[in-house]
Amino acid sequence: MAQIKADSLNLQESVIHINRVAKVVKGGRRFSFTALVAVGDGESTVGIGYGKAKEVPLAIQKAIEDARKNLFVVPKHGSTITHEVLGHYGAGKVLLRPCSAGTGVIAGGGVRALLELGGVKDVLTKCLGTTTPINMVRAAEQGLRSLRRPEDIAHQRGKTVREILGKGPVEEAAPATDPAAAPAAAGTGA
Repeated sequence: MAQIKADSLNLQESVIHINRVAKVVKGGRRFSFTALVAVGDGESTVGIGYGKAKEVPLAIQKAIEDARKNLFVVPKHGSTITHEVLGHYGAGKVLLRPCSAGTGVIAGGGVRALLELGGVKDVLTKCLGTTTPINMVRAAEQGLRSLRRPEDIAHQRGKTVREILGKGPVEEAAPATDPAAAPAAAGTGA
């Protein structure tokens, strides 16, 4: 898949989580900060980045640069996702379900920021397993990356989009047997 050029997009940033981490050394502890950031254009392109530095602004800047390198397009059907998916990352699992227009983004914390920056307006989510922000967001990202559009699946299988969506032509019912044989078969049951 070709890399998306971040320079040509009007990207918004959202800091999802900042964590203070410590490294134990001979003289005590050395503290640094990690930042988890989502960037997106609010329409279809989104990315996740993770940065670590001795100070918070530097960690956020590194995370934004990382997120701009990892942009991807979210396949959508109207204002929701194309199909149900379960994303896995580490011990985190995130279930993403499409829903009808007007439902809104029903998601918690970092998953909400990721979906809103990806332009998804109507979706139901449930976080299963761990609730660590990094694992939840990465699981949601993996789920969104695994979504496929009906057009792509139809092309891959050599079918029409209507057949993939289950709206294909209705097949003819099986021809009825001889009318005289039908009552005789019905009367022989015990």
